[in-house]
Amino acid sequence: MQVRGDLGDIVTRAEAGVEWTDAFAGLDAAAFPMLSALTPYGDVMFNHRQVPSLLAELDRLPDACGGAWVVQAREMCHVVLNGSHRYLWFLGD
Repeated sequence: MQVRGDLGDIVTRAEAGVEWTDAFAGLDAAAFPMLSALTPYGDVMFNHRQVPSLLAELDRLPDACGGAWVVQAREMCHVVLNGSHRYLWFLGD
């Protein structure tokens, strides 16, 4: 995960990555539309208008899908919300 600016400059990056467990892969796309956009192989970007929805999904994420990445994702969401022209990127393999 990274927070990038408009020009692709990296503002901050996470140390942890999403843990691709069966529980995470089995999330209901209707209940978790933001998180269901993530794939282990592709890149996904969230803008400042999408981040509040992503935060809400992280708050109700089942424990089986948790881990250090959730804490770091929340922190990075706040970096996006507290700056201008910032985007949260989830980077696939």
